[in-house]
Amino acid sequence: MRWLFENARQPTLAVKLLNVNWMLVLLLATIAGIGFAMLYSAANGNWQPWAARQVLRFAVAVVVMLAVALVDIRFWLRSAYVFYAVTMVLLIAVEVRGAIGMGAQRWIDLGLIQLQPSEFMKIALILVLARYFNALPPEDIRRPVKLLVPALFVFVPAILVLKQPDLGTALMLVIGGAAMFFLAGVRLWKFALIIAAAGAVIPFAWTHLRDYQRNRIYTFLDPESDPLGAGYHSLQSKIAVGSGGIFGKGFLSGTQSHLSFLPERQTDFIFTILAEEFGLIGGLVLLALYGLVFIYGYAIAFRSRSHFGRLLAFGITTNMFLYVFINMAMVIGLIPVVGVPLPLISYGGTAMLTVMFGFGLLMSVYVHRDIRIGRHGDTEQ
Repeated sequence: MRWLFENARQPTLAVKLLNVNWMLVLLLATIAGIGFAMLYSAANGNWQPWAARQVLRFAVAVVVMLAVALVDIRFWLRSAYVFYAVTMVLLIAVEVRGAIGMGAQRWIDLGLIQLQPSEFMKIALILVLARYFNALPPEDIRRPVKLLVPALFVFVPAILVLKQPDLGTALMLVIGGAAMFFLAGVRLWKFALIIAAAGAVIPFAWTHLRDYQRNRIYTFLDPESDPLGAGYHSLQSKIAVGSGGIFGKGFLSGTQSHLSFLPERQTDFIFTILAEEFGLIGGLVLLALYGLVFIYGYAIAFRSRSHFGRLLAFGITTNMFLYVFINMAMVIGLIPVVGVPLPLISYGGTAMLTVMFGFGLLMSVYVHRDIRIGRHGDTEQ
């Protein structure tokens, strides 16, 4: 009877569509449009091989986002552990039979597409931590033993991803997980202990890094030490960004990218094309658009009446922030090159689908913001 009562009060599909935050959808479409233009430029003024495919992927991803947004938020809470478990199985499958590309084993070849489970794990981790901390009584947050399970949720997939090897995604999982712990109310001194413990294992971790990963760190500290080898990507990226000046060289007029000096220009280093062709102004415009997305995301979190909704919205928005911060810091030389795409701009199917699925969850929080959710997914009166 209670289930019938709850569902009788559910808004219709049309009402839910009206409740979608369409300004946020417009912002995402604008950022994606900039990405299409940059991919068109990266191919020297051609829609193939990147821009046309990215447009199609975005169209499909928008449908996925809206479909996810219309699903009751309580469904996402109840399916969090299942979603996490399925993604873990896919990560293990990568270890067993994953496709190898560019020296890394990160993908599962499905024929039509190559699936990268580590991207989905970013969302699965946020979901499962939001559910766990939603069910945890406030007084239990202070008990270290209660934090062991969520710590395993973070570190087990991070270790699997690091073995692929994918240092950038592993860092995002750890930092994103730490953010969820902080948002749940874990005291700062516990983070200090974890950081101290991490510092103690750095020598052990260093011995297990691949040679190219060590070279990236060496290059970050001294890029000029190997300008034609390990330091090439970082140096060429900074040259491209700097050469754009204030107003840029103009659309399709970037020399570093169009003369093939810029490596991986359609994926990790696509921001350098924008900076070279549209200069500082173009970069600031893109940053402003991302900033508005972050504001909308955190505002949605504050407006949610459920603890699960707040944690989920904060986690999704913080994950988006990490994408942007790590990519931009990487291409301008503030951190080592770790291979994190720029959301909605970089070419890639799995990353596009993951980001839009995440925004679908954020929209679901917004559409169902007035629902109060108990610790076990039931509706509070």
